[in-house]
Amino acid sequence: MFERHGSRHRSQRGGWLRAAVLGANDGILSTASLIVGVASANADHAAIVTAGVAGLVAGALSMAAGEYVSVSSQRDAENADLRIERMELANDPTGERAELAAIYRHRGLDAELALKVADQLTAKDALEAHARDELGISALNTARPVQAALASAASFAAGAALPLVVAVAVPHPMINRAVTSSSLAFLALLGAVAARTGGAPLGKGALRIAFWGAFAMGLTAAVGKLFGTAL
Repeated sequence: MFERHGSRHRSQRGGWLRAAVLGANDGILSTASLIVGVASANADHAAIVTAGVAGLVAGALSMAAGEYVSVSSQRDAENADLRIERMELANDPTGERAELAAIYRHRGLDAELALKVADQLTAKDALEAHARDELGISALNTARPVQAALASAASFAAGAALPLVVAVAVPHPMINRAVTSSSLAFLALLGAVAARTGGAPLGKGALRIAFWGAFAMGLTAAVGKLFGTAL
């Protein structure tokens, strides 16, 4: 129903970029923290890898389910708003025309031009015009639950696979150090890529993610060591 404009701006990438960065960041951080915590509890290599695989699968499914439910709720709200708008257009087309013209006047058009724009857009597709300009629903931000769920699961799994591969590849005594250092590097790189794509300073984006990653892994390692010693 809605057409896309040909130009691309960084702000248009905010939604998918946020979801992709969030999923990959969660995948790296949660799986690395889980591996480091289990390793700090003096578990053997097989148990550490098993915990990492379980964390990857559970995390990806959790991300998919959570995103699906969240975006489905958003879609239901959008559909309800569109149903109301469709009824209002059928019952009071004159009032809806005036409402659309008022929106354009508020944006800076004079009264005559605002009414002309409202008439032309209403003639083309009244529901599309009201959805976009009154409700803020467009092709760029309409809710797609399945797409969002698959994207979140894939980004989480891709992120989680990085520390897991390191844990599989390195000898048991080196797991903590190797997973921690490589995961911090992965997080910093992810932060820099996200910052570059969004037009923000690279160093700030990398440092922000790496700092919280180090904090989370350090805390999880301390918990694992505490319980491992206690057991």
